[in-house]
Amino acid sequence: MLIDLHTHTRPLSWDSYLTPDDLIERSKQAGLDGVCLSEHDYFWKPADVAALAKRHNFLVLPAGEINTDDGHILVYGIDTYVYGMHRSSELAAHVRGAHGAMVAAHPYRRQMPWYQDSTQDYGDALARAARNPAYQYCDALERINGRGTVKENQFSAALCDHMGMPGTAGTDSHSRSDIGRCATRFERDVHDLDELISELKAGRFAPEDLAGAPHRLDLTALSSGEHL
Repeated sequence: MLIDLHTHTRPLSWDSYLTPDDLIERSKQAGLDGVCLSEHDYFWKPADVAALAKRHNFLVLPAGEINTDDGHILVYGIDTYVYGMHRSSELAAHVRGAHGAMVAAHPYRRQMPWYQDSTQDYGDALARAARNPAYQYCDALERINGRGTVKENQFSAALCDHMGMPGTAGTDSHSRSDIGRCATRFERDVHDLDELISELKAGRFAPEDLAGAPHRLDLTALSSGEHL
């Protein structure tokens, strides 16, 4: 079952050009089975999400992307923004209290090395990124981001492997051209938010690159000193 865990629509995400209806219809055309509405520091009202899902006869689930001091975090299971959530520890407390789940979005941001062809710099950057305090609260890292470059997603993949953490995939859609580039494939069917959270917690999923780009880092080449 393919679900896009990371999308944005207007007007709730100020930087998106997508309407919710456009996102859903195009996601259906791309062969997806569901989408999560993860607006920036904002949550949809559950009733509005349910109405949208019913109108399109499609799985639409509420989520959110919270801007914290330690990076952007996708959250599932809470529906209200509370001051203090910009601190990852406080955000985690709210999510934990709601029995929700957390995924670190586009972990390559501000964490990739400046000199990517240096094995030493790359390894040091991975080690620093792994110490990000938010990750101790996360159930997964976003291994593939639909708007990330190949090298950016390679860094995220390497970080997942370095930390031994599962990886998700989300388009981070802001425009029509973003939709359908990637998604997270779940081993079991997901019918609602509770089931999504359960599957994220259980790790029964894998990122899928629907565009066919090579997002997996060749660690053998890296260790031998070859350029990425």
